[in-house]
Amino acid sequence: MANRWKPDLTERDVTPESVYLNRRSLLSGVAGLGLVGLAGPGQAQSGDLKPNTFEEITSYNNFYEFGTDKGDPARYASRMTTSPWTVRIDGMVDRPADYTFEDIMARMTVEERIYRLRCVETWSMVVPWNGFELADLLKMAGVKSGAKYVAFETLLRPEEMPGVRFPVLDWPYVEGLRLDEAMHPLTIMATGIYGRDIPNQNGAPLRLVVPWKYGFKSIKSVVRITLTDKQPPTSWNKSLPREYGFYSNVNPEVDHPRWSQATEKRIGAGLFARNQPTLMMNGYADEVASLYAGMDLAKNY
Repeated sequence: MANRWKPDLTERDVTPESVYLNRRSLLSGVAGLGLVGLAGPGQAQSGDLKPNTFEEITSYNNFYEFGTDKGDPARYASRMTTSPWTVRIDGMVDRPADYTFEDIMARMTVEERIYRLRCVETWSMVVPWNGFELADLLKMAGVKSGAKYVAFETLLRPEEMPGVRFPVLDWPYVEGLRLDEAMHPLTIMATGIYGRDIPNQNGAPLRLVVPWKYGFKSIKSVVRITLTDKQPPTSWNKSLPREYGFYSNVNPEVDHPRWSQATEKRIGAGLFARNQPTLMMNGYADEVASLYAGMDLAKNY
């Protein structure tokens, strides 16, 4: 497992959106601030990493519990009640319990992480998240010897989620990681964007972010985390196993059966902007490729 990062930034250090969007200020501040995801490892090979605006990030979403149109989550997710919020952590842990959101936040260190987000549909964004390392949350619950995987489950509340009336997927939405992926320092539980509380449509109040995987792996509005010794089922893999594998690492060399993954369209780049080449593991290969040493990444897609 990679060494744990010890960034100097906390929630109080989040740069205002106006500064992020000023390219000159952004570039001049990178060296001094050591912004994770902009100046951090694996980022130098990328092109323009100017973060998307708050409006772009919060108005163009996949959250099928609220509808399949990209604007549906922003239109309907305000119906979702996010307080009080409890996350059940169970399975192969020393301290299984229903942890309130306030309990969790009181024990976690919130940091700023600026990450690429790559959707399997071939669009991408750059998002300034606020959150904490998933490893810290798992350590709080105590991971038992023999645990190999981490399973996640999204809230299911049909009276607040109009999209679940339709059998797009087998609800509730579920996802999973191998334990070493979950414990990697790049893997976070996000609680905010641009220093603000994360909006409902982006997965309030707590969502997973795994930046080297396609976005559907970063499950939203998490209510349950289970440690297990067996590979857990995941929603898109259950629905279309030929198209969506368990790992779902960003790989420009492995096409989706219905489209190429070699390039991506940056949200906000403009109607006539050219697509950008997709980077292996979304630009984070230097940090995470060792997790898959010896694996056939075309077979284990």
